[in-house]
Amino acid sequence: MATIKRFEEILAWQEAKRLAVMVYAATGRGMFAKDYGLKDQIQRAAVSVSSNIAEGFSRSGNKEFSNFLWIAKGSATEVQSQLHIAREIGYIDDGVFDGIYSCAEKCGVMIYKFIKTLRTSSVSGVKHLNI
Repeated sequence: MATIKRFEEILAWQEAKRLAVMVYAATGRGMFAKDYGLKDQIQRAAVSVSSNIAEGFSRSGNKEFSNFLWIAKGSATEVQSQLHIAREIGYIDDGVFDGIYSCAEKCGVMIYKFIKTLRTSSVSGVKHLNI
């Protein structure tokens, strides 16, 4: 296990970035690209996942970082909810839905495991946490 020195090293952040890229690709095509409300909402939720992981990393202490991680996890679930709407109204097909939904689900699981790791760590400050 290595010490995390930069937020980019956090595997959950890497997956969250992938989620945002996938959402942007899906929302940039067809009718989805013209629906500014839903497109903006799902893009913001997707970007929020990686952003909250990064912002939490810069805070002092594991408890504060955990709070940001919970927000990130909630944003990943928000993406999943919005995907259902996008599929129902025909903006995305089942294949796109499944790919993005799975990525958001993986983000949520990774974030939750990270929260559990922070809770059980006796080390204060994620920059010194070995994971």
